[in-house]
Amino acid sequence: MKKALILCLGYLMLVSCSTSSTQESTLTPEGEQPPENNSNEWSVPISEVLDGGPGRDGIPALENPTMVNAEDNIILLDNDLVLGFKNGNDVRAYQHQILDWHEIVNDNIGDVSLAVTYCPLTGTGIGWNRFINGKETTFGVSGLLYQTNLVPFDRATLSNWSQILNESVNGNLIGKKADLIALVETDWKTWRTMYPNTKIVGLNTGFNRTYGVYPYVTYRTDNDFFLFPTPKDDRLPSKERVYAIISNDRAKAYRFSDFNGANTIRDTFGGKSYLVVGNANFILAFELSPGQQALNFEYAFNGTTEVVVSDNNGNAYNVFGELTTGTGNGLKPASGFMAYWFSVPAFYETELFGN
Repeated sequence: MKKALILCLGYLMLVSCSTSSTQESTLTPEGEQPPENNSNEWSVPISEVLDGGPGRDGIPALENPTMVNAEDNIILLDNDLVLGFKNGNDVRAYQHQILDWHEIVNDNIGDVSLAVTYCPLTGTGIGWNRFINGKETTFGVSGLLYQTNLVPFDRATLSNWSQILNESVNGNLIGKKADLIALVETDWKTWRTMYPNTKIVGLNTGFNRTYGVYPYVTYRTDNDFFLFPTPKDDRLPSKERVYAIISNDRAKAYRFSDFNGANTIRDTFGGKSYLVVGNANFILAFELSPGQQALNFEYAFNGTTEVVVSDNNGNAYNVFGELTTGTGNGLKPASGFMAYWFSVPAFYETELFGN
């Protein structure tokens, strides 16, 4: 009860500290107020969609935040987690320290309209394309939760979405799938080593927040600490971070301990072949094409460059599957994400690698 009260106070902190108007953030990109979402139809059980407390935009999403150079970082520590993105030479890191307080960052990186969605309560960071049905929109935080997980809304239609399902679950877009954009979750030291020219989100966001102070006290390390009801699966500790590959309504989860003996795993799941790469600081997966299935892959990360894997044809690839050396096609990032263990079987029929 005491922990729940502390976490509730944390939510109130998230709501009360705003110094910027949220009225502008409820507008569509064209500056027009979107139609109200009056739909009572949900594709998930409405009884399990809970009010998290802040209300719509009570936790303010960011839009095109100021990015600063890595050397301008003043609070990120080596082991702090970031979500990394790369578009050509434009490399960016969205630190958990910011996302814990804002949950969504709408950003434009060259020709990419990206929504970085992050749920602190499920530990899930997933990238979405903000072009929906040919039109650009932005996402905000609805204040609702489904199975303890973030429910974003799009500002064009006010439809509500499930982050982990990557799907609109209420409103005009119900049933619409989000187009995924690959993000890489790792610690700041690893990301900065791979991409020394990276930019990070600046602390001058326009909102008064204590960035660098985790707002949910012991939540991420206490396996028994939950504020909202959600199914539990005792095969692993609830808050253990795992990587999940998603295939329709099924998932396959990989643990960091799976890579103690070898840093690459060849696996099949949902009728597809995958190369899963991991170490103590990141887990990645790539979907192999028929032509790539005959290749031999070798772990190649040496702690000094962006290369993580190479093949017997002399090709080398970075964490996004892009070729850094060689010719031919890159590796396709899998549909997957990092998460606290409990949240994956709450949404998907889940198998554990090695079990």
